[in-house]
Amino acid sequence: MNEQLRTGLDYVNAATDLLQRLEGDYPGRGLYQAAEIQFWWSRPRSTDSVEQLFWFDDDGRPGAAMFVNDFGDGSSLLYDDPTVVVVVMPDSPADWVAHVVDRGLARVAELDIESVELEIGQADDVMRQVMFDRGFEIKGDGFVECWLDVSARPEVSPLADGYRLLARSDMTDRPHHMSRPDRPGPEPRLQQVSLYRPELDLVVVDAQGEPAAHGIFWHDPVTATGVVEPMRTLDEHQQRGLARHILTAGINRLADAGAKRISIGYEPDNPASGHLYRSVGFVPHSQSDLFAGPVVSS
Repeated sequence: MNEQLRTGLDYVNAATDLLQRLEGDYPGRGLYQAAEIQFWWSRPRSTDSVEQLFWFDDDGRPGAAMFVNDFGDGSSLLYDDPTVVVVVMPDSPADWVAHVVDRGLARVAELDIESVELEIGQADDVMRQVMFDRGFEIKGDGFVECWLDVSARPEVSPLADGYRLLARSDMTDRPHHMSRPDRPGPEPRLQQVSLYRPELDLVVVDAQGEPAAHGIFWHDPVTATGVVEPMRTLDEHQQRGLARHILTAGINRLADAGAKRISIGYEPDNPASGHLYRSVGFVPHSQSDLFAGPVVSS
């Protein structure tokens, strides 16, 4: 395997190719989907200019990676410190996993980062042991990953009176519904990535036309998978069935786009989200733990 560095959108594209390869060859065994990495790109981060570490085979296909993202701005519900993502093919031998981790941590050490977090699947015994051996400890729960086969997709739930469902493609004349006064909206960077489709970027608006709930639905035609990331209902519009409507409508649109399976995740200490997802047919598939530990250059 040939070690190479990628930066900016070149990194996002290489990570996309790698995760699509992993999902295609080992369905459901990866910790991340390509769309999740693309969504992370939607907000500028201090790590955008970092040269991220990849390994490519002799045919130029990415086969492993370890990259770092800075979530210290509060943009993640789970991560606090800089977060690394380690991607290796399932069933990789322990010495190869250790090599990827050691080279990745050495790269992160060059950034003067002292500690990092990462998610590791509870069934990934090899990765867990590699990180324990390097002084990492379990910090807390990660995410529960759930999958839905579109053959079991639910009916679209009714929308409460006074609300309308729109897509970003219906309202390009106004600021993106995820914009906030203290930061620019994600749209310019969303338009840079390959899997974003404005007709799958959904928003429920109230009688005054103001956003009440939103969700981005991602279709990956390479793997025929869909991903829901993120979803949110504003506090003042809770308990009105808006999340269920936007979720079931998004599932329906993903199925029409050609997705065969759809992924969604939630934190174990968020029972409301877990209940909603299971109630529309998502089945828990795996769970991760959040690890934290020191960056030591090897």
